[in-house]
Amino acid sequence: MANHTSEAQDTAAGHARALVAYLAQQRQHLAPLLILTHDYPDPDALAAAFGLQHLAQAGFGIESVIAYGGEVGRTENKAMVRLLRIPIHKVKKAWFKKYARVALVDTQPDFANNPFPKSRKATLVIDQHAAVAGPNAELALIDPHCGATCVIVAQALLQHGLPLPPRVATALAYGILTDTLDLFRAQRPDVVQTYLRVLHHCDMRALARIQNPVRSRRFFITLGKGIRDATLHRRLLVSHLGPVETPDLVSQVAELLLAYRRAVWCCVTGRYKGRLHVSLRTTRTDAQAGEVLRDAFDNRKQAGGHGPIAGGSCRVGAEAPEEAWQGKEQSLQLRVLKRLRVSAKVEPRKPFVR
Repeated sequence: MANHTSEAQDTAAGHARALVAYLAQQRQHLAPLLILTHDYPDPDALAAAFGLQHLAQAGFGIESVIAYGGEVGRTENKAMVRLLRIPIHKVKKAWFKKYARVALVDTQPDFANNPFPKSRKATLVIDQHAAVAGPNAELALIDPHCGATCVIVAQALLQHGLPLPPRVATALAYGILTDTLDLFRAQRPDVVQTYLRVLHHCDMRALARIQNPVRSRRFFITLGKGIRDATLHRRLLVSHLGPVETPDLVSQVAELLLAYRRAVWCCVTGRYKGRLHVSLRTTRTDAQAGEVLRDAFDNRKQAGGHGPIAGGSCRVGAEAPEEAWQGKEQSLQLRVLKRLRVSAKVEPRKPFVR
């Protein structure tokens, strides 16, 4: 086990060195660089993009633009962007012709969670999600055990010895915390060490404000519904939220419900702009939630994940009748039950209703 951990840490350090070396060697050819996150970017994706932009500009004079698809929806994520002044832009289709060089962070060219043209080769890919096939990129840095994609970028910044501005450091620290569940899911010592080194440069007041934002009334209504309507199928807890204010709420409720002591798996769905969003979580650190969720979708490319975390979405249609939505929700639920070998005949119960 010790040798495995040591080898993994050596791999992580090697990824950081490879990133720095690539930027140094290609600096004349990379600008302007488009840095693309996955749709509806989470703190890890935002931090990885922000950190890469700082590394490229401050370290090698490479100008870049950060872009994303979907929306920045979750209250904490909006606060992160606002308080840290992260310069992100809604991606435009024309930009894929305008920018010859594109770096993908926390996603990959073949993944369905980004608008990158599937026929095109990426310049750079930095990600923590295991690739089904080798990403089509000039340089791909994939580390499924790093805890958060921004760990790779943070290690490159620390290795290169660049000063870490408080805004960038705070983003990296928050990105690591959210994707490792406050370090609970950190599988290697170097992930914790990276976090502690970054934390030293943080704006702690800003970090606290990001973690404790003011929330809307609708958030609590959705949260209440998620708890009240949750059903327990032996070890699987399921909740269908219906229409949500933002897709991020689906994963947020899944994380919360997973804390229930009788739940080993938690599956939550939510409807947003014609699409059904699904989050799957488990307390089993050795599980491959991504594979479980892929098997529940008609198109496996519509879902993915790493370790105990998975997510996906499929189109149902903004004008689809209620029966169509309920049918898709039940179909996904039954497939997850079957994949986890939980009999659909077992009478579910509502654990949070008296």
